[in-house]
Amino acid sequence: MCGIVGYKGKNNNAIKVVIEGLENLEYRGYDSAGIAYLKESKINIEKEAGRIKNLKDKLDLEDKSNLAIGHTRWATHGIPTRTNAHPHQVGKFTMVHNGIIENYLTLKEELLKNNYTFKSDTDTEIACAYLDYLYKQEKDILKSLQKLIQVIKGSYAFGIICEDDKDHLYALRSSSPLIIALGQNENYIASDVPAILKYTNKYLILENYEIAKISNDNVTIYNKDLQEVNKTINTYEGTYESSIKGDYEHFMLKEINEEPDTFEKTINSCIENNFKDIDLKKYTNIHIVACGSAYHAGLVGKYLIEKFANIKVYTQVASEYRYEKTFYDKNTLVILISQSGETADTLAALRKAKDNNIDTLSIVNVFASSIARESKYVIYTKAGCEIAVATTKAYLAQLTVLIALTLKLSNKQISKEEITKIKEQITNLIKKDDYKTIANKIYEAKNIFFIGRGIDYALCMEGSLKLKEISYISSVAYQAGELKHGTISLIEENTPVIAILTEEELIKKTISNIKEVKARGANTIIITNKNIQGDFYDEKITIPKTDELFQQLLTIIPLQLIAYEVAKLNNCDIDKPRNLAKSVTVE
Repeated sequence: MCGIVGYKGKNNNAIKVVIEGLENLEYRGYDSAGIAYLKESKINIEKEAGRIKNLKDKLDLEDKSNLAIGHTRWATHGIPTRTNAHPHQVGKFTMVHNGIIENYLTLKEELLKNNYTFKSDTDTEIACAYLDYLYKQEKDILKSLQKLIQVIKGSYAFGIICEDDKDHLYALRSSSPLIIALGQNENYIASDVPAILKYTNKYLILENYEIAKISNDNVTIYNKDLQEVNKTINTYEGTYESSIKGDYEHFMLKEINEEPDTFEKTINSCIENNFKDIDLKKYTNIHIVACGSAYHAGLVGKYLIEKFANIKVYTQVASEYRYEKTFYDKNTLVILISQSGETADTLAALRKAKDNNIDTLSIVNVFASSIARESKYVIYTKAGCEIAVATTKAYLAQLTVLIALTLKLSNKQISKEEITKIKEQITNLIKKDDYKTIANKIYEAKNIFFIGRGIDYALCMEGSLKLKEISYISSVAYQAGELKHGTISLIEENTPVIAILTEEELIKKTISNIKEVKARGANTIIITNKNIQGDFYDEKITIPKTDELFQQLLTIIPLQLIAYEVAKLNNCDIDKPRNLAKSVTVE
């Protein structure tokens, strides 16, 4: 949630760098945006509700400035207004913030007693005021930041400018992501690497309770005791070109078209790694924990591992897993799935497992992210930079890793020829024209249902999520046999029902369920790898039949593209759906 960018350098292009960075991070939130920049020894603040474009239109990007912080907001405390937009300024300090301050009301009460007043409804303004309050006592910025860490409870990544020290940019974090990027005579802070990839691919990872003091040509990191810390310089493998849309109309379409390469890179990486650092034979009980699309990938993994490796798998959404009574044994492996590696609920679930001395394996896309660093084992997907809020290629990469894990657990192998064939099949599916035809018939619907049995149902859940998050059409996935137990009452004339039929032993049962909704006027659409004929469906998408382990990689493609085409017909903001953010770093 929320995107932070900061700049300190000799090149005097701080405004341009920060605004460009915010545009590259807009997938993290787009309720409002703002920037604070140093010009002629004065800190100027501009902020606007809505998209970054509203802010950008008010600025001269060529104005000279060597110090700036910016923010794009996903609202947590306070509605999305200009007043609640970041940066916030109180006394000597100007601040941007990603996270949630849990004890802000207690801090606010103390500040009110000390004659502070507040303009916004945000917890960030309170944090900024409290820093100013501490500074009045300490007369030292670093000591004030140290005290702030001791006082504040919750998650935060702060970018900070102080009027008394315009030669430095300050940053600190706890449980919210923040990197320090290293340039030539300039340095940066950012919530994620794509923000600054145009300028550098070298970066440091700020750990919990660490403070960064950043000048033009130097970065000093302190721990919570204000002792200097030596950091490893990381190199980001992706390119700036991977973070721009190019000739595609939307990032989502670009990323769907990158799925064949994503599959190939990820499966080859898994084969090369071969889970060699993990003693998989010792685990007889697996928990898969994730959120959203990553959870849906986990459900596919559950079906595959149980069927082919004969190991019991328990799946749960991370936000519930962390609070429920969980039964572990010494042979339990907890698998955490997260594209960003920063998902707050998943991170909390990881820590729960660790607190119980349970081994953890993370499947993440972002190198050295929090979940990756805190897990005992980590497997990186090779999806590269994914900008669209609705995940496509990252989800496919997660499926690929879970398939590779199943191969390992069941002592199966895949040949180079099979990999090439599957890649070609994915490519050909993306090129089909069926999706536009179907979209034209369903885009005006108020409700859409997805039905399937077994592993097909897991794919239905992802298809339903993809449709509703980018088209705003109410859609629900049901086990095909369950629809008749109440929800069939919602079926009326021309209600779209999309059914998946790939599981051999379950197809006849699912067809019976399709006939039930067809008899009640539903507009039925089937996605299948079988030669199915009959009058029980209105539209059919035929996908290639492949090895059962890999079938889901093909099945998901039509679901993603139907969602895309429906959203396009409804003139939705496909890459930035309302109320959503790419990385959910708050609870």
